[in-house]
Amino acid sequence: MRPAIKVGLSTASVYPLRTEAAFEYAARLGYDGVELMVWAETASQDVDAIAKLSQRYDMPVLSVHAPCLLISQRVWGANPISKLDRSVRAAEDLGAQTVVVHPPFRWQRRYAEGFSDQVVELEASSDVLVAVENMFPFRTDRFFGAGQSSIDRMRKRGGTPGVGISAFAPSFDPLDGGHAHYTLDLSHAATAGTDALEMARRMGEGLVHLHLCDGSGAATDEHLVPGHGSQPAAELCQMLAASNFTGHVILEVTTSRARNAAEREQLLTESLEFARQHLLR
Repeated sequence: MRPAIKVGLSTASVYPLRTEAAFEYAARLGYDGVELMVWAETASQDVDAIAKLSQRYDMPVLSVHAPCLLISQRVWGANPISKLDRSVRAAEDLGAQTVVVHPPFRWQRRYAEGFSDQVVELEASSDVLVAVENMFPFRTDRFFGAGQSSIDRMRKRGGTPGVGISAFAPSFDPLDGGHAHYTLDLSHAATAGTDALEMARRMGEGLVHLHLCDGSGAATDEHLVPGHGSQPAAELCQMLAASNFTGHVILEVTTSRARNAAEREQLLTESLEFARQHLLR
């Protein structure tokens, strides 16, 4: 019998609360672990501090998200090459299976030129999987509005909303880089206008990590609770459950608009229940 797929909570899902709050919510609500988002908060950058939180709450760190967001460009220094290396070492120290990383930005020329080789070398020297994540272009419908009426107007003009310029090299589609392992993010797929199920099929056995969330196809990266948008979240989970998938599913949802603690907890509980229902083997 195939083992159950572990479901984790991204520490980004409790923003603007601190990293420790994610461990507390994950433990109390019954998640299997957490994904550490390394960003501006000091605690998220301190591997020893994270190890203590993991022990205190009996919550393993399943994965580490490298500091590659625009808002974390200076976290762990300015050199993205050394930051990716440090992310893998952090994952090793924390016992995490996977490092999530975005494709390089186009202006990071030296990093972009050597990125594929660096990923290969890191995986050859470690048991940690470096799973490159699908992203999205800069959306032109930001200029036209992100509402459903604007999306409908753009569709009538021809094509799908979301035509834009990729800030990533070689593109926002990680498969263009020919990597061994991938993270699929459903909110990013929605913003890019990408068929998530088709992308999952193209990734094949290279799909080792899922950011479970949702999106409506708006110009912004929404990270809705799964089931609250237009993405095939249930179908994708069922596809993974029926396969030999041995990776992790991480809820990376936005709760920053929750009016109080009870509402945030309800969103995180609903997200976990969705995952458990559709990942059942």
